[in-house]
Amino acid sequence: MDIYLFYFFACATLASSVAVVVNRNPVGSIIALVLTLFNTSVLYILLSAQFVAVVQILVYAGAIMVLFMFTVMFLILRDESLNFDAQNVPLKVSSALAVLFATAMIVQSVVIGKSSNQGVLANVPIAEDYGSVERVGTSIFIDYILPFELTSVLILIAIIGVIALSKRSAD
Repeated sequence: MDIYLFYFFACATLASSVAVVVNRNPVGSIIALVLTLFNTSVLYILLSAQFVAVVQILVYAGAIMVLFMFTVMFLILRDESLNFDAQNVPLKVSSALAVLFATAMIVQSVVIGKSSNQGVLANVPIAEDYGSVERVGTSIFIDYILPFELTSVLILIAIIGVIALSKRSAD
């Protein structure tokens, strides 16, 4: 039963992420992105990573999406700036191929999982403390400390850049 829930929410995540891309209204895209993030957090819960799921909801679906919403609301978007080229055939074809490929991969993994005991992750043992706060903290602050610190420096540079650009546009 869990595998069917997983595939259902995986397909829902895929559908809502496609809605993010094809939606012409920026607010609609943000709402579809929030739905995508919630579906992803359900996938984390089904994979026994409850802490990561809660962080996904609180940080991304909560704080970051509110920031996106304020940004879109503060931008003055005219109707002519939202017009997209409806004749963009390569984009439509590549999007359709990506969805077809993802669907084929899901169907293939279901067929392989039912035909043998060697499904996608059938025999992979899960650690007892998988997804716990202690395990995530150890992983971030011991195993991946350099990428974590580089990310914080990159975020700091982005914040300084935004402040500098906003001060320049205010003058």
